[in-house]
Amino acid sequence: MTVTAVKSAEEFATLINSGKTVFVDFWATWCGPCRMISPVFERFSSQLTDSGAEFYKVDVDELPDVAQEWGIRAMPTFVAFKNGQKTGDLVGANPAGLQSLIVKQLTA
Repeated sequence: MTVTAVKSAEEFATLINSGKTVFVDFWATWCGPCRMISPVFERFSSQLTDSGAEFYKVDVDELPDVAQEWGIRAMPTFVAFKNGQKTGDLVGANPAGLQSLIVKQLTA
């Protein structure tokens, strides 16, 4: 699976309430560290196509209400959701930390 951009608050709500494990990259186009780690997030999404997890991106400038609702204060912030609940997060462009977050959520 590739990483898909979320286009609306309604779409976001539907995705995180789907019953699947959902990983979201909250990012901004002007954020250098976001651009650095984006290929890493993409690679994990490609490697984990059989996991049942889904991977999305939310541009905090396009959907500020979503970012505010989930308390996003720094970019990038990666958040894991299941059944509409936040189950884990990582702030910053840390590839090892991102891998740890994903593995922990998929083995929980």
